[in-house]
Amino acid sequence: MLTARSGPSMAQPEMTRVFLNNVDSYASRHIAQVLSGSVAGAAVNTNSDLEAELLSNHKRTFQVVGTVSHPSAVERPHVFEQYTHLNRDELLSKLMGCDVVIYNVTQHADQVEEALWAASALHSEVEHFSGPKLFILISTIMTWACSKPADPDDLELPFTDAIFWSRRAHPNFERHIDLEKRVVKMGKTERKLFSTYVVAAGLQYGMGEQIFHYFFKKSWLGEDGIPIFGDGKNIVPTIHIHDLASVVYSVIQHQPRPYYLLAVDDSNNTMEEIVKKIASILGPGKIQKKPSEDAFLTKDLSVMEANSLLVSLRMEAAYIKKLFSFNWVCQFGLVENIEVVVQEFRQTRGLLPVRLCVLGAPAVGKTTVSKKICEYYRLHHITVKSTISDTIARLEHAVRNPDPDEGNSTQDVQEQLSMMKERLEQNRGLDEELLLNVMRDKLMTNPCNNQGYVLEDFPQTREQAKELFGGKEEDATSQNSLTNIIPEFVLCLEATEAFLLDRVLNLPETCVQEHNYEPENFSRRLAAYKEKQSEDDMVLNYFYEHDIIPLQFEISSSNEADCLSLMQKVIDIVGQPRNYGPSSQEVKEEERRKAAERLRREAQERAEVERMEADEARDRAAHWAEWTKKLEEVRQQEEEELEATSGPMRDYLMEQVVPTLSRGLIECCRAQPQDPVDFLAEYLLKNNPF
Repeated sequence: MLTARSGPSMAQPEMTRVFLNNVDSYASRHIAQVLSGSVAGAAVNTNSDLEAELLSNHKRTFQVVGTVSHPSAVERPHVFEQYTHLNRDELLSKLMGCDVVIYNVTQHADQVEEALWAASALHSEVEHFSGPKLFILISTIMTWACSKPADPDDLELPFTDAIFWSRRAHPNFERHIDLEKRVVKMGKTERKLFSTYVVAAGLQYGMGEQIFHYFFKKSWLGEDGIPIFGDGKNIVPTIHIHDLASVVYSVIQHQPRPYYLLAVDDSNNTMEEIVKKIASILGPGKIQKKPSEDAFLTKDLSVMEANSLLVSLRMEAAYIKKLFSFNWVCQFGLVENIEVVVQEFRQTRGLLPVRLCVLGAPAVGKTTVSKKICEYYRLHHITVKSTISDTIARLEHAVRNPDPDEGNSTQDVQEQLSMMKERLEQNRGLDEELLLNVMRDKLMTNPCNNQGYVLEDFPQTREQAKELFGGKEEDATSQNSLTNIIPEFVLCLEATEAFLLDRVLNLPETCVQEHNYEPENFSRRLAAYKEKQSEDDMVLNYFYEHDIIPLQFEISSSNEADCLSLMQKVIDIVGQPRNYGPSSQEVKEEERRKAAERLRREAQERAEVERMEADEARDRAAHWAEWTKKLEEVRQQEEEELEATSGPMRDYLMEQVVPTLSRGLIECCRAQPQDPVDFLAEYLLKNNPF
């Protein structure tokens, strides 16, 4: 409930409850956002705050509710209530509680059946309505895809909504046109209580993209040869998603007499024009025509989207122009407003460039840190040496393979190439003006604008920074203006002279030669660096003047742990990457790499276990052999000792006892007495020789 402040009382605005299906889908989400921020009875303006106008005019506001296709924890502040997995009775109850019901079937074919059921169920409940209800079906221009020309003698005459009765649908969209016809028919019986409208929308773009996202993503990633399916001459009806939302809003507001409306902009661009413009603004600018069948083999495009991209219709939204007045976002289409659409794409998807500059003393580790930052954030590593090499290679390629679409002639490119090579030979480097131009051009390329960069060890003076990032008046309105290339973060790596000298002495010879770190050269470069840091022309002053506070890092070790610690500090300051993350192919490659690493590690562990078991077996065998040998020696020694001690006793027995005893035994055997022992005892007593 709204309470009035001191002053004139303010009445609570009337609430219009709007149902929208699949509010988590691209089109429905943005329509819900526009409606929830709009005032019924006021002109739609998606870029202004309408709450004040709402309160001052006492108009109705929209309370948006709707279904979601998949439960998620994503917050949708523009949706008052959201429903998941409703049965038909529950869904009808929700629909009956709404003043406006909007069904969008432009994205998901499975919603066609539900939309027909919803319209039919509401139509059958008209007598139970507590007030008038409005049903709006957002359909697709694919229900016009096979229409015959409005005038066979004038093929450029556009289709208009005035002749909607003659439309013919694409074979895969017969269910859509049947739905349109039945929705229109249901709205004719009790129009005062149940009004129905069909809005046939062109292919939607803007606010992060949906059907055109395939082309935006490939261009943003810098892929060569953005595909065009077919010859590209097909005219594709389009509309910005906010303009479509404005049309829906206007239908709710005005409830016009025509019940079938086309929602398309005034562009009538071909598919080739659209893809070329996207590729030139976001990517390398190269396109590649492919057979139309390839669209259906592209995993990033659904069959519904592939069919839509191949449609060819010249259309005009006659009723919208005549009946409604709202502020168009992109009245003249995607191509005409590409920079606005690209900015929306970047902002909505969070694909914002990360721009860093890494400065510091020679041999402090700028290259190592820069490479690790580039690897983590997927940025472009920019150095003076690599930029000059890339520029020469690009010019040489342009001379060998002239592009008729490029503005520069082959002769101009050849002259530029010759001048660069000549100055490199004469001066062992480029003069400052040419170097700044080359570096500036590099930072203004689409890859740097898209993903961002890490600029290593440049600029080195305040004046260089001013010339590089300062900008020129003629570039001020351009998307690639120089204010867009200045780094967000500046990292300054410092170390003691003793550490730097020790590090250089321990570098491999190849690295020393590559970076010109011979002792005399390094001492000279280090002295020059220190001198620049003590002057007023110090490069860091430029960044301080532009409220970019350089981040100072003291380097005292080259070990891996300290490097990881430094990277963690950078991540904490810069934040998480602002890109698409790894592609599906990269994810698979990473999974394969991890699987191979796991197998290698397991094989290594098995080999280690087998080695240890073999070592243990060898040790056991050696110990057994040694123990057996010692045991044999002990047994032999015992036998010898026994032999030595038992010899005299044996001799004594053989001489003194055994002869008499033997005779006694013989006599005992002959006599075989009843008590042989007693017999033997008596015999020994009688015959004792002693």
